[in-house]
Amino acid sequence: MRRLFSTSPDFTNQLDALLAFETAQTPEVDAAVMHILQDVKMRGDAAVVEYTNRFDGLSVMSMAELELSRAELEAAYHRLSSVQRDALELAAARVRRYHEKQVQTSWQYTEDDGTVLGQVVTALDRVGLYVPGGKASYPSSVLMNAIPAKVAGVGEIIVVVPTPRGERNDLVLAAAYIAGVDRAYTIGGAQAVAALAYGTETIPQVDKVTGPGNQYVAAAKRAVFGVVGIDMVAGPSEILVICDGRTDPDWVAMDLFSQAEHDEIAQSILLCPDVAYLDQVAVSIERLLPTMPRQDIIAASLGNRGALIQVRDLDEAAEVASRIAAEHLELSVEDPWALQAKIRHAGAFFLGRFASEALGDYCAGPNHVLPTSRTARFASPLGVYDFQKRSSLIYVSEAGAQTLGRVASVLAHGEGLPAHAKSAEYRLKDQA
Repeated sequence: MRRLFSTSPDFTNQLDALLAFETAQTPEVDAAVMHILQDVKMRGDAAVVEYTNRFDGLSVMSMAELELSRAELEAAYHRLSSVQRDALELAAARVRRYHEKQVQTSWQYTEDDGTVLGQVVTALDRVGLYVPGGKASYPSSVLMNAIPAKVAGVGEIIVVVPTPRGERNDLVLAAAYIAGVDRAYTIGGAQAVAALAYGTETIPQVDKVTGPGNQYVAAAKRAVFGVVGIDMVAGPSEILVICDGRTDPDWVAMDLFSQAEHDEIAQSILLCPDVAYLDQVAVSIERLLPTMPRQDIIAASLGNRGALIQVRDLDEAAEVASRIAAEHLELSVEDPWALQAKIRHAGAFFLGRFASEALGDYCAGPNHVLPTSRTARFASPLGVYDFQKRSSLIYVSEAGAQTLGRVASVLAHGEGLPAHAKSAEYRLKDQA
C-alpha cells in the first residue's frame, strides 16, 4: 500500500495517477458486447438461453427453466434461518422508510391570467434490476434497487441474477421476495441487459435498467442507453477515510478492507495528518490481512490502488476529499459534522467513529448504489427519483395566449422559424 504526502511538490500528479481509472471499455469488450446485444435483439429467448448455458455453465433448454416463480422466492425465504430472515426484514424496513421520504409529487400553480403551469410526476411502468452473482452474491443489492422502485410505484419489477453452475443464493431470492419483485430470472451478463432492454418472447421490454455488474454488464448498459434508461455506469468500489488519529487503527484498517475485498481494482484510501497514526494503521493492515478469507483480493486491491496519505491538517483533508469525490467517505473524527460541511463531493458521508461503511451497505437506510470514479462531482445515489419521471404541465388561457403569443412570435422570428411564430400568432385576438 503506497504512501503519499500532501507536502510533496508533485502530490497533485501522484493523486491523479492514483485515482485514474479508465471507465471506457476496451475494444474487445465492446465488440463482444455488441455482438451479444444484436444477437439477443434478433433471436430473443434462444440467444439468451445459449449465452446463459455458455457463460454460466448451465444446460437448460428454454427460458422457462430460468424463471423463478414467486413460490420459489417464498420458499427460499422460509429456508433461511430466523436470524437471516430477521436481518433481511430489518434492513428492508429501514431502506423502505428512508426512501419513502424521497417520493416526489405532482404540483401546479395558476397565474393571474388563468394560465396553469405545473409538473406531473409518474412512476415508470416497468424496470429491470441487475443483481451481481459472480465473486459474491448480494441480497443487499436486491433491496437497494427493488425497494425504491416499489416505493416509487413502478408497475412491474423484473430482477435478473446470474447463477454460475446453477448455484442459487437463498438470501438473494429471499430479498427479492421481501422487496416484492414481480418476476425473476437466473440470467446475467450482457445477454440479461439485452433481454431487458429489447425484450424477448418471455421477458418484456423494460423502461430502465439499474444495478451494478462487471465490465460486460457496464458496457451493455452504456450501449442500450437511449433505448432504455440506466442508473449509471459504475466503476470499482471505493472508500475514503479521513481520520484525526484517534480512532482504533484496527477499525480503520478493517474499513479499508471492507471495500478492498470487493475486487482487485477497488480503491481504499486513508487521509490523516498524523504520520504516526498512519504507521499504526499500516501495522494493523499487516496483522489483520492474514485473517481475512478474501486476503488475496484485499492485498491486490490495496497494492494496486490503495494509499495512506499524510495531509497537513483536516482542512486540507477536506480539500483533498472534495477532489477525490469518493463513493464512500468516512469522517472518523471528533466533529464530523463540521468537517462534512467543508466537503463538496461524496457519494455518501459516514459521520463519526461508529459509522462504518458496511452499515450503509446493508441496513442504515440510504441507498448503497452510489456514484464512483469521481462522478460524485455531478451524480447522486440511486433513489426513488430514479424510478419516477416528470412531465411538464401547460394550460394556457385565452388571456395568457395574448401575452405569451407575442413573446413567442418575437423569439421565433429571431430564430428564423416562421411557422413557430405563426402558430403562436394565430391565437392572438388582433391577428384573427
